[in-house]
Amino acid sequence: MDQMLSQLGVAQPPRMISNSNQMPPGSAMSGPPIDRERIYAWINELTNPETRENALLELSKKREVVPDLAPMLWHSFGTIAALMQEIVNIYSAINPPVLTASQSNRVCNALALLQCVASHPETRSSFLQVNIPLFLYPFLHTVSKTRPFEYLRLTSLGVIGALVKTDEQEVINFLLNTEIIPLCLRIMESGSELSKTVATFILQKILLDETGLAYICQTYERFSHVAMILGKMVLHLSKEPSARLLKHVVRCYLRLSDNPRAREALRQCLPEQLKDATFNACLKDDASTKRWLLQLQTNLEAPPVQAPGGMPLHQQ
Repeated sequence: MDQMLSQLGVAQPPRMISNSNQMPPGSAMSGPPIDRERIYAWINELTNPETRENALLELSKKREVVPDLAPMLWHSFGTIAALMQEIVNIYSAINPPVLTASQSNRVCNALALLQCVASHPETRSSFLQVNIPLFLYPFLHTVSKTRPFEYLRLTSLGVIGALVKTDEQEVINFLLNTEIIPLCLRIMESGSELSKTVATFILQKILLDETGLAYICQTYERFSHVAMILGKMVLHLSKEPSARLLKHVVRCYLRLSDNPRAREALRQCLPEQLKDATFNACLKDDASTKRWLLQLQTNLEAPPVQAPGGMPLHQQ
C-alpha cells in the first residue's frame, strides 16, 4: 500500500507495535542483492502455523524489492490459502470489536502480500476471479476508531486501491458488482484523513471509467448519495483543510460534470465553498487542483442542454 499512498501524497500509516525489530509492510531499504532462496523459504514457512507470523513480516518487508513476488506467492502450494486463513481468523475479533494491535499488525502483513498479488499483471485477473476482495469487505464495514481498526481499514483499502490504480475494465466491472461504492462513501464521511483519502481515490478511479461514471449517474439515488457525501466532505474541509484530500474531492466533482445529467444537478447542489475563495490558501501551491476547479466551474457555467437518459438527477 505504501507505493500507492506515496503517489497519492499520503504518508505511510504507523505500526501498532513499537518493537524496533518490526517494520511496516513495504518498508524494505536498499541493501545487498535479494537472497531468493531465503524468499522461497519464507514462502514455504507461510503454510506452517508455527512459522507463519515471522514469514508474513519478512515477506511484507520485501514485496517492493522482489518484482516477481506476486507470481511466486500465487503459484506456490498452499500460500494463498494460508493468507486467506489469516483474513478469516480475524473475523471473530471485529464483531464484537476486540482487535488487538498485534492481531492488526499480523493480518495487515497478510493484506500487504495480497495487495502485491492484486497489483501484478500476471496474478490480478485470477485474484478477481476467485473473489478475494470480497473477503476484505467485512474489515471495511468496521466503525471502531481505535488504531488497530483504523490500520486494518486503511490496509484493506490499499488492496482495492492497488486494483483500481491499474485502470483496467475488468477491475471496474468486478467492483461495480459489489458494495465497494457505499463502503467507500461511508469511510469518506467518517474515516480518518488517510482512509478518507484512499476511499476517495477509489471512487475517483471508478468515476474516471466510463462504465463507472454511467453506473453512478444512472439513478437519482446513486448520484445523490455520492453528491451528498462529497458535499459533507467539502464542508468539513472548509473547517479542517487538507490539500491532498481536497484534490481527490475536486477531481470527483469534475468527472461527474462530464455527465450531462449530473452536470445539470451539480448546478443546483455544488457547495458554495467550491465557488468562492474558501480554498484559495489551501490550493495556493497546487496548480493541478486549481485547474480542475476552474474547469469544473466552467463546465457548470456552460449553457444547459437537454440531458439524455430519462429522469433528471435532481428532485423536481
